[in-house]
Amino acid sequence: MPFAKGHGCGNSFIVLPDPHGRLRLTVGAVRGLADPHTGAGADGILRAVHCATEPDAAAMAGRAEWFMDYRNADGSTGAMCGNGIRVLARYLVDTGRCEPGAFTIATRAGLRHVHVPGRSEDLRGPVTVAMGSPAFPGPDQITVTTSVGKRWPATHVDVGNPHAVVFVDDLADAGDLSIPPAVEPASAYPLGVTTEVTAVRGVAHLELRVHERGVGETRACGTGACAAVAAHRHHTGQTHAADYRVDLPGGTLHVSVAADGAMSLTGPAVITTVGVLRLAHAGDAVS
Repeated sequence: MPFAKGHGCGNSFIVLPDPHGRLRLTVGAVRGLADPHTGAGADGILRAVHCATEPDAAAMAGRAEWFMDYRNADGSTGAMCGNGIRVLARYLVDTGRCEPGAFTIATRAGLRHVHVPGRSEDLRGPVTVAMGSPAFPGPDQITVTTSVGKRWPATHVDVGNPHAVVFVDDLADAGDLSIPPAVEPASAYPLGVTTEVTAVRGVAHLELRVHERGVGETRACGTGACAAVAAHRHHTGQTHAADYRVDLPGGTLHVSVAADGAMSLTGPAVITTVGVLRLAHAGDAVS
């Protein structure tokens, strides 16, 4: 079947165009595709399907044409992915499936409005997604302990998916983030959690490392960048509109916060490969 591979600041994805909703991905198929040694290799899988043909998105069919069926590398489903939706938007525009400019993509977290400035000949360029307003579900006494035994208080931020944000002076103190940090109480995150280890570098400048649930340490995380900004503003009492720079190992993302707290995320979205792949176990992966 046709596929594309792309990334946002090194956060990598496989895009599977499935407009008629014929593809049924199993956990094993997703893991096989995402494996960097035996598959195409990616942090996540983006199945692009028409809302009208996808049961999870049928209620949104009148407001969006495309649904982002996002899967983590371990095969689990994800409600939202900030870099993934920007890569998908770039792919939809540059392959002629959507017109440049503003349009809407449906996700398990609801509708997300994206803006792709124009079709690009080299399949790359900035893309913006409106992320909505973050929520702080609590509880207040959350802690994160990394593999090296360092323990910090954390803030629970929901940006369509769950995050635990900690603040440190030195990002290296987190140690090996390929190993999932222990987050307590576990009951706060029944479906798992993405953890941001964050350092404040300026008034509107953050730097972070991320352990992404179902993946490991990733080069970048779009929802993580928004969660870190939200936690920083929450702790410092900021309520005014502002623009933030967020540096990650794979590059820089920009988070704009409106006066009402709504966020938008902007950064590079790059399609690196377009081709055809064979699913290792097609009978298991396709209905």
